[in-house]
Amino acid sequence: MSAKKIAIIGGGNLGSAIARGLLKSGFSKAGDIIVTKRNTTTLTDLRDAGVQIETDNDIAIRGAEIIVVALKPYNVREILQEFKGSFDPAKHILISVVTGVSIDDLEHVVPGMPVVRAMPNTAIAIQESITCISHKHATEEQIRYVKTMFDQLGATVMIDEKLMDAATVLGACGIAFALRFIRANIQGGIEIGFDVRTASLIAAQTVKGAAELLIRENRHPEEEIDKVTTPKGCTIAGLNEMEHQGFSSSLIKGITASYDKIVKD
Repeated sequence: MSAKKIAIIGGGNLGSAIARGLLKSGFSKAGDIIVTKRNTTTLTDLRDAGVQIETDNDIAIRGAEIIVVALKPYNVREILQEFKGSFDPAKHILISVVTGVSIDDLEHVVPGMPVVRAMPNTAIAIQESITCISHKHATEEQIRYVKTMFDQLGATVMIDEKLMDAATVLGACGIAFALRFIRANIQGGIEIGFDVRTASLIAAQTVKGAAELLIRENRHPEEEIDKVTTPKGCTIAGLNEMEHQGFSSSLIKGITASYDKIVKD
């Protein structure tokens, strides 16, 4: 699969994370990536690595084959409309990683384009994202390229576009939910005697190990929970107290609250 020039329109947190992930994975060479941003001072490391940094979206679009749109939801339509003349359906694949902007919304601005919606999370910068993908008007070869690109940055799953808002909550917002859980673990660890650095390492590695057990062994969480919950043991005592305090319920309510926010907006 031959390398393609990739333009990332919007070098904010997610856009720059994608660029860094593509570089770290070796999927793209620095000279094959273009990143745009009005204020480029935060992209010094990418520039130093050889990535082409631009303030002009037109230059980036015309100089690439894969166009990754990583703009804020409120200005994506306006900016794409401004540069719609730069897009070539015969040359370009448009990939949007923008929350709440549908394929139909994008197609209305740039009709006839092969359009892909991809929802990664910020762990893409260390090649550990989960990226949900849906598409329209793209060929099998184009989809294969896009999937391969995001596979270098973690794991991918193909979904129906109607589930993209849900994917945003579970995968992208989920990073913050998981980190808040880890932070609470750290605070608990400090309370029972650990210094913050040691508590952080134990908590983070424990969560990483738990996730790997499910992914590598293809197991249900309860199977692994059963292995460490002995009769009258400390694990079941802790789990039951957490459930009495609404642990699972609060997580589920948080997920549905985030989903309701996306749907209403």
